[in-house]
Amino acid sequence: MTVILDIPKVWELLKYFKGQCQSKGWKTSDYGDWVKKGNEYHNFLWTRTVHPSTFEKVAMSRRCAIREGVSYQVVEVSYTAWVFPEAPPEKLRQIVTENPELSKRIAIYDLSWAYAGKPVCLKLNETDSTVFKEFEKFLEQRCGVKIQPALS
Repeated sequence: MTVILDIPKVWELLKYFKGQCQSKGWKTSDYGDWVKKGNEYHNFLWTRTVHPSTFEKVAMSRRCAIREGVSYQVVEVSYTAWVFPEAPPEKLRQIVTENPELSKRIAIYDLSWAYAGKPVCLKLNETDSTVFKEFEKFLEQRCGVKIQPALS
């Protein structure tokens, strides 16, 4: 039996989550999927798929352009979460787990099971990002999705 889950599209999911972050006093943007808590930027990237070499190049870069009003500024991103509505290539988990620097600041959320009707999100999150931990609680409480560690 397939369970019908109330999971919005990824961009709507992040919009709702950013609203929750604002209620905590964290800064967010209407133009990008980032949350600023204290002096740290927590960036959310969502895509259906990404080539492992592109993932690695983006993951290694700590910079991100953010829009403020009509101008942009480049900031250093403390943490990046990759949110996938479809199963990401296994190689991405390998890239993160084999690089201690990346594993401290990159998280991967695989929502493919949840979008297929099974209330599960596989995660690879060894960061100490409180924003990402809040995102996981949000997925569990708002969407009824159980967060499970992704096995390598």
